[in-house]
Amino acid sequence: MKEGFAMEEHTYDVVIVGGGAAGLSAALVLGRARRKVAVIDSGAPRNAPAAHMHGYLSRDGMATREFLAGSRDEVAGYGVELIDDEVLSIETGFVVQLAGGRTLGARRVLIATGVGDELPDVAGVRERWGKDLLHCPYCHGWEVRDQPLGLLGALPGSAEHALLIRQWSDDVVFFVSTYDMTSTERTQLEARGIQIVAGDVAELVVENDRMTGVEMSDGRFVPRTAVFFRTGSRPHDDGLLSGLGCALSDGGFPLVDATGRTNVPGVWTAGNVSDPRAQVITAAGAGSAAAIAINADLVQEDVERALAAMIED
Repeated sequence: MKEGFAMEEHTYDVVIVGGGAAGLSAALVLGRARRKVAVIDSGAPRNAPAAHMHGYLSRDGMATREFLAGSRDEVAGYGVELIDDEVLSIETGFVVQLAGGRTLGARRVLIATGVGDELPDVAGVRERWGKDLLHCPYCHGWEVRDQPLGLLGALPGSAEHALLIRQWSDDVVFFVSTYDMTSTERTQLEARGIQIVAGDVAELVVENDRMTGVEMSDGRFVPRTAVFFRTGSRPHDDGLLSGLGCALSDGGFPLVDATGRTNVPGVWTAGNVSDPRAQVITAAGAGSAAAIAINADLVQEDVERALAAMIED
C-alpha cells in the first residue's frame, strides 16, 4: 500500500472506472442485481464537445450533458456510489487508488474509460472539434446534409471515409493533405463527383463561431461549412490495463471476448476503450453485456465460497 492511502473498511463487488454510456449502463445492470458498485469518473467524456448525441433510439438529439446527468440519477437510485475522482492505479487484488486519497477494494473491475482522439496539426482543429470538425457521419451527417462538406486526408482509409460522407451531400471536397492516395481511390472519388484538392491544409477558417472554409498553405480558400476527419485513437486508460497485465493489440487496445472479458481474471472492459468505433448506443449495450458477465462470475464465486464454508462447518 502506498504511503498516504488508507484502505476503505468495505470492498465493492465491482469498481467501474469511467462514467460514460458504457460504465453507467453496466452500473445500472449491476445495481439492479443488488451488487455493491462504485463508478469512478474524472468528468472528461470523449463526446463533451458535441452538444447533442444521435443514433440512440428514444434519445436521438438529446443533449450530451442531459443524457449523462439523467443516467447518473438513474444508477444512483439503485445504490450505486458515484465518485468524481481519477484512478491513479489498480493493484493486484484489486486495490483501486484514487487521486483524492481514497483507496477502494474490489472483487471485480470494469474499465470503461473510452479513447483519446488523435487530431491533425492544423490551426483551428481543436477549437472546432465536435462542432463543425466532425469524425462520424452517422453521428453528425444528418445535421450537415446537403451542405458543402470536406474531408481531411491523413490516416489510412480517408478516401473511403470521403466516399461515405458523399451519402449526405453531393458537394464534397477531399483534401489530400498528407494522404497517400492510390489510383484506384482517385478513380472512385472522381466517379462519385468528389472534388480532389491537393496541397497542405493551413487553417480552418471561422467567422462568428461558424466554419466558412478551408485555407490552403498556398493561399487558396475552399468554402466549406463542415469538415470531417477520420481520427486515430488510443485507449484512454492511463496505463491501467497494461498495469494489470492485460494483453493488448499492437494499437494498445485490450484483447477481449464478446463480453469484454480480458485475459486477466476479474478484469473487464466496455465501450470505446476496447471498441473505438462504438457509438453511444453501442457502448451502452457493451456495458450491459459486461455487467451481466461480471455478475455471473460473482455468482459463481459466491457459490464456491458458500460451499467452502459449508465444508468447514
